[in-house]
Amino acid sequence: MEVAAAIAGLVLGVLLVTAAAKRLNWSAPLCLVIAGVAVSYLPGVPEYELTPEVVLLGLLPPLLYATAIRSSLVDFRVNRSPIALLSVGLVVFSTLGIGVLVWLIVPDVPLAAAIALGAVVAPPDAVATTAVARRVGLPRKVVRLLEGESLFNDATALVALRTAIAAIGGSVTVLQAGGDFLLAVAGGVLVGAVVGLVAGMIRTRLEDPVADTAFSFVLPFLAYLPAELIHGSGVLAVVTTGLIVGYRSPTMLSGPSRLASRLNWQTVQFLLENMVFLLIGLQLKRILTEVGRSNLAGSTIVLTCVAVLAGVILLRFVWMFAIGVLRRIAGVHAWPWRYTTVLSWAGMRGVVTLAAAFALPTGIPHRAVLVLAAFVVVAGTLLVQGTTLPALVRRLRLPAPDPAEDALQEAAMLDELSQAALDRLEQVRKPTDSDDVVQRLRERVRTRADAAWEQLGRQSAVAETPSDAYRRLRLEMLDAERDTFLAVRAARRVDDVVLARVLARLDIEESMLDRARDEEAAADRELRTPAATARSCEHLASARGDASPDSPDTCLDCIAEGSEWVHLRLCLLCGHVGCCDSSPRRHATRHFHRTGHPVIRSFEPGETWRWCYVDQQLG
Repeated sequence: MEVAAAIAGLVLGVLLVTAAAKRLNWSAPLCLVIAGVAVSYLPGVPEYELTPEVVLLGLLPPLLYATAIRSSLVDFRVNRSPIALLSVGLVVFSTLGIGVLVWLIVPDVPLAAAIALGAVVAPPDAVATTAVARRVGLPRKVVRLLEGESLFNDATALVALRTAIAAIGGSVTVLQAGGDFLLAVAGGVLVGAVVGLVAGMIRTRLEDPVADTAFSFVLPFLAYLPAELIHGSGVLAVVTTGLIVGYRSPTMLSGPSRLASRLNWQTVQFLLENMVFLLIGLQLKRILTEVGRSNLAGSTIVLTCVAVLAGVILLRFVWMFAIGVLRRIAGVHAWPWRYTTVLSWAGMRGVVTLAAAFALPTGIPHRAVLVLAAFVVVAGTLLVQGTTLPALVRRLRLPAPDPAEDALQEAAMLDELSQAALDRLEQVRKPTDSDDVVQRLRERVRTRADAAWEQLGRQSAVAETPSDAYRRLRLEMLDAERDTFLAVRAARRVDDVVLARVLARLDIEESMLDRARDEEAAADRELRTPAATARSCEHLASARGDASPDSPDTCLDCIAEGSEWVHLRLCLLCGHVGCCDSSPRRHATRHFHRTGHPVIRSFEPGETWRWCYVDQQLG
């Protein structure tokens, strides 16, 4: 009963605090930590003990896996060098720097124990980083680098912590430390690759989405535990498995399985990552109770905590700008200083830091103070860096992801997919196939592509596009169908099994109508940029666009025919203004077929994209 009440309390607390933070536009991780601290001092609240086993074995594997399956293996390969500099080089640099700093402030603490604390506070947290990055709206290149760093830096930190703890009880050579690190990397990657490939073969044969999703829940642990048994890195094993599974998902899973897995893992990730921050806050009372038994002066305790917090922030700046200077001296491309500043400031710590602090041996002098210093680093980075990062991004004017560019790329890709689908339809259709069925398929594909193009005209004067009208009217019809369903169910006229099937049909159609744009998935599959497309199409490259429009804001063909238009397109060769393909008459496309003029431009306010009919490319 007590365990069930504790879990229910955590979930309820997460839901209440995150809802309030979203409504007030505050940082949810910081709000959860503060709420945890406040609740821990209420009478009657049970003690939530955050042990290393709970975090490293219970919470960390699924959290890392949930982030890894959404990450791009292609982007990781492209950014592997800067990710390695952050996840390995910066962690080692911070570990040694903090270790020396603590040893100088508190000489009673052995150097090995101080270095162990450095390993504890060195790695930024995957959960904290992604939570803040999503809220801030950082450039996607920066987000990918931070996510890549936070996925792999825990492995380096935990190996460094294990080596430092071993050095407390004896001597450890540099050769031994290097060997342990190589074993951790090789063992983790090998186990993760094997589990990922085997999981792919198994999931390809699982046709039931429920069984497939259930199997995906155990994958993080199937990767983590064997890697730890052979003294490899469980963190690397989980991340490797997640990257492989995420990359192969389009080819090994059915559509229903992907949808079910995505929705369930989003729920798991939401609950776990927010419970983590709530649990962090709940630990403060316990930590302060242990610190009260320390014989260190209060001023020394405060100095240690502040120095460690300042140290982890400053050391990250030193490393980032030093790398930038060295790369420029070597003639290698380096990030602009604005990006380097944001990367340096986005170093929030999280639950792994606190869990690793609790793993410090109990015999270390002033262990409670070291654990408090780790808590101050977690809470301090969330407070200082997490709350000021949005203002810093705005101050430096870093470009956020552009929804218009996303919509443009999505429309171009859907147009390409639609053409491939129509080509396949012509190849596989049989003489006996009904012309009516084939036409319905063509219309369905064209309507989907047209709906994507309509998103590009949101700044126009059109209040409602055809797709918007269809969605509005169909939802009203579904409401009527659901009311009738409820009446039939109340009258007990149909068997429950049939009712369930009918309701499932309604739910599926409604979910398709209400689909939300998944921005973390769009980030994982960026398409070709307009500049790259323009270079590959001679028509786009040569189109001057200096022809005068034959109409300022109307489709003259629609007026002549008594029709209506949705959005307008401008022929860059002759200046003809015609309506888009979402309009009933599609005069811009008809103009191309009549004249052969290949390139049009959007004639909507604020839009400059171009389209080549010949090469089916975007510019």
